[in-house]
Amino acid sequence: MSQDTYELSAQLRNRTGKGAARELRRNAMVPAVIYGDKKDPLPIALSSKEVTMRIHAGGFLTTLATIEVDGVKHQVLPKDYQTDPVRDFITHVDFLRISKDSKVIVEVPVHFLNEEGSPGLKRGGVLNIVRHEIELECPAMAIPEYIEIDLTGLDIGDSIHISHVTLPANSRPTITDRDFTIATIAGSSASKSEEGEAAEAEA
Repeated sequence: MSQDTYELSAQLRNRTGKGAARELRRNAMVPAVIYGDKKDPLPIALSSKEVTMRIHAGGFLTTLATIEVDGVKHQVLPKDYQTDPVRDFITHVDFLRISKDSKVIVEVPVHFLNEEGSPGLKRGGVLNIVRHEIELECPAMAIPEYIEIDLTGLDIGDSIHISHVTLPANSRPTITDRDFTIATIAGSSASKSEEGEAAEAEA
């Protein structure tokens, strides 16, 4: 899991719409909805302070949460949130209901290891990261915190493709029609052009 799960308390929203949402925000609450698992959507309101703190802590969209509403606990995964474009406060959050058999699609960050073990980087090469995250379909109860890629032995001109990466059990990339590039080792003088070529190839 990406982080320890956490709990939030929420209240049921009896009114929906823009006017009701504005009133909630004036009272330091965030309108939200829990949906999925073949059940009716559940409109709720959460503490704005607590939601903002969770988002700023990182890993918000890859960490399971338990939301208690009127004494009933719902296991969820945050799927999206909106912010005010001017004042940058949270205006709405979407939560997906999760069961033990649920599979989800998430963006998992990539971590690169052993730069000192790469002959190309030792000779002044540059690591050009084409994808900082990989979109995976994986079990909701086993979302990886990150994907590790070992740079040991990689020289200038080498590329790292998804086929070179060991993914967690029962996880697979959502892109299946090509062996996409994650990063390349380029000579320092060619770093910009090679990064551009890799991006063009992805497009």
